[in-house]
Amino acid sequence: MSTATYPIAGNWYCHLDKGQRFFVVVVDEDTRTVEIQHFDGDVEELDFATWYQLEIEPCEAPENWSGPFDIDNPDDLGTEITDTKPSDWNAPLSEFESKKNTSKE
Repeated sequence: MSTATYPIAGNWYCHLDKGQRFFVVVVDEDTRTVEIQHFDGDVEELDFATWYQLEIEPCEAPENWSGPFDIDNPDDLGTEITDTKPSDWNAPLSEFESKKNTSKE
């Protein structure tokens, strides 16, 4: 069995035979390749011939979709959470450097 599903960048797909999910990162029409990222973070490039031989189908993103993207900090998810005080956001770098230098002494 093979797929007739065209690869779409930004979509998740499931291997029907392996039960694993992967994310399509880039579809390059010029080189006729598909770059995918497995849930464990491994990146792989497939040519179109190989893509269409896979036993896959589109599927939902996993509940913890951040797995392959190495997102482990809540700030990386686009939230307002930060461990930097708002008063420090516009402080000059030299002010932080001087605090760092004095704390070592």
